[in-house]
Amino acid sequence: MLHVLYLVHDVSDPAVRRRIIMLRAGGARVTLAGFRRTTNAVPDVEGLQPIDLGATRDGRFGQRLAAVAKAALSIGSKLAAMPKPDLIIARNLEMLALARRAKAAFRGGVPIVYECLDIHRLVLRNDLLGKALRTAERYLARDVKLLVTSSPAFIANYFKPFGQVAAPVELVENKYFETAPMTVDDRLKAENPAAPPWRIGWFGALRCRRSLELLADFTRRQGGRFEVVLRGRPALSEFPDFHAFVEAEPYLSFRGPYRNPEDMAAIYGEVHFSWAIDFFEEGQNSEWLLPNRLYEGCRFGAVPISMGNTETGRFLNQQDIGVLLSDATPEMLETTLGRMDQERFGKAKARVLARNPRTWSYDRSDCRAFVDRLRGLAVSPGPFVTEALA
Repeated sequence: MLHVLYLVHDVSDPAVRRRIIMLRAGGARVTLAGFRRTTNAVPDVEGLQPIDLGATRDGRFGQRLAAVAKAALSIGSKLAAMPKPDLIIARNLEMLALARRAKAAFRGGVPIVYECLDIHRLVLRNDLLGKALRTAERYLARDVKLLVTSSPAFIANYFKPFGQVAAPVELVENKYFETAPMTVDDRLKAENPAAPPWRIGWFGALRCRRSLELLADFTRRQGGRFEVVLRGRPALSEFPDFHAFVEAEPYLSFRGPYRNPEDMAAIYGEVHFSWAIDFFEEGQNSEWLLPNRLYEGCRFGAVPISMGNTETGRFLNQQDIGVLLSDATPEMLETTLGRMDQERFGKAKARVLARNPRTWSYDRSDCRAFVDRLRGLAVSPGPFVTEALA
């Protein structure tokens, strides 16, 4: 059985749990090690006891850099009790630095996979800091065996033009993971609440103040015809007043975290639309990503709302589904959504449900294929050509 050491920037990140589920469903054994964004150590992630590398703070680059430097000195002793892995997966740039230290602690011979699912705004700067970070990434990634990323736009707009990673690329989209075989009939059974009010679900990493203010303004203008349900993890480093803001808005409600995939059918069954817009790093990462909520919402029949000039918008346009905005204003939302009725919504939802379910989901066969590719790296470290998971 392939043994993977998974080094992560935040062991409590739900996306980390999803990747662990995928690796184990594909037949891999996983050892988890990483930093945490919590005061106390995280005791359990999907049945695994993480190796704790210390605490970091969201949005505090200097503090995170210091934490990485400190962990680099101790990672050998932290990993001393575990058997040598077949493969190391490093999630994000800071973990790539630690992966190389871990490889040295295991006396080499362990291939490294670089998993990069976001392009941080700091590495895109044209100043000394940005250039230094890109140089560091190229140096640290000089002999990785595979780059795993989640959007073709990351490759086209960053990795390829900047020449950051020479390794083959594996595109693993942020699709929903099916724990059991799905049929088209399962999707057609999905029901939404009676409307109005029309409900927009904004689920996942809640980090975009502009989206929050836009939705608040739009729902107030509509006087209750539209409501917004928020779930997930708000980035309080970006808007520390998040909870007070939401509580003060009559048509916004925050209903806390959820578990993926366990809760997805229930939470998307409570809404009509899925908010797939993010201005957090406008013109850069936010324009290039294909977010989890895109796949999850469409999987359960929620009609996605996106900006037309983003990678998400282009993807939806190719699929001929969703609501695409040309401008991010309350007036544009009123123009595109304000006259919503049952017939129009029914047609929009039907187009979503008519798409091939595999557009939105991975199953166990996809997990096995991904782990088989990783196993090939561990057995044959030489370069080879990979293809994206379909």
